[in-house]
Amino acid sequence: MADDAALRKSLVCLAAIMVVVGLYTYSLKKMMATYLFGMFAVAGIVLPDWEFFDRPVSQWTSPLSVPQMLPHSPPSPTRFRFYPIRTIIYTIIYGYAFYKWWMYISSA
Repeated sequence: MADDAALRKSLVCLAAIMVVVGLYTYSLKKMMATYLFGMFAVAGIVLPDWEFFDRPVSQWTSPLSVPQMLPHSPPSPTRFRFYPIRTIIYTIIYGYAFYKWWMYISSA
């Protein structure tokens, strides 16, 4: 990963959320569920190889061709490109996971 600062910030936020959930629920199981949900969310958003996934969904099954670049060329200015299908897939998966996590945390 080129920028570890995003990963560090995500993990610090996850730790803060875990503390809040632990203080709110007094449940180690719910804290661990928060940890697992948060790690999957961080791993799904921050860690993927965006050069591979930053293509239309129909091209995800084909190998990534690496263009011939100069060794000291700067990275492209746009890290994320907007693809509606990818956005819909991520929204459905993370929306459902967040809903299930919230139902578990808010239950008695």
